[in-house]
Amino acid sequence: MALISLLGVGVALYPSTASWFSAIQEAEQVARYGNDVKAIGPAARQEALELADAYNRALQSGAEVKANQRIPVDTGAQIPTGFDYNQLLAANPYGLMGRILIPSINVDLPINHGTSDATLLNSIGHLEGTSLPIGGLGTHAVLAGHRGLASATLFNDLDKVALGEKIILDVFGETLTYKIVDIKIVDPEQTKALDPVPGKDLVTLVTCTPIGINSQRILVTGERVVPTSVTDQTAAKAPPGSPSFPGWAIGMGAALLAAGTYVWWFGRPVKRRHRSPRGDVHPATSAASL
Repeated sequence: MALISLLGVGVALYPSTASWFSAIQEAEQVARYGNDVKAIGPAARQEALELADAYNRALQSGAEVKANQRIPVDTGAQIPTGFDYNQLLAANPYGLMGRILIPSINVDLPINHGTSDATLLNSIGHLEGTSLPIGGLGTHAVLAGHRGLASATLFNDLDKVALGEKIILDVFGETLTYKIVDIKIVDPEQTKALDPVPGKDLVTLVTCTPIGINSQRILVTGERVVPTSVTDQTAAKAPPGSPSFPGWAIGMGAALLAAGTYVWWFGRPVKRRHRSPRGDVHPATSAASL
């Protein structure tokens, strides 16, 4: 009974446990990204940003949203020749490109290249075939993330953002602030909202909805705010906060202790007692053996 109860507690706490460990990994990725970008140096950072700008200018963007899949989006864009996408804005060999903060829903996550299964398990992915997230008129970067994973929070609360709230990006030392100007739920074939708009600097966040069904997409679009405020620059350069020790861990420890005590108490050996011919009860151990 104790083991069954303990198993039940473990199953109930798995999502919280997995999400907590995932949050630790996400914070480590963000911290590593910040350190790696600093190590690159100003000249190399500027060179990387200029190459990314050249890529954006050469890009013929066209995004395609797929239905009934956990991967939020895919792309049918024509990628410019002469560029290695995975080497553009590559802060390190792990594919880290930047950092995204959404203060209103406490999002602080790494941005990686592409939208593969592995990438989207614990980070936000840049949709290849859309503008790299460095800003610029006529650019439209698309960033995708999951909702509803048992193992990570990611974009779970993206449906709670409101018009006018901020999206902050930190990419190779550059901080870009976007004000949310449009929120919509679309069917997979409705891709017009992901196209670049001449004269505008846009970023769109994409995730699946409803959770577990994934038949539609939430699109949250922000338009660039210039200049970037000192407050946003400070937030983007600050070290990521470490997830606090969760209260459920105390409950889990108490449950383990209770289950262990139960198993020990009812599984311990009990001294056998014998009756004498007169019916008296004596311990099995004789006085001579004391």
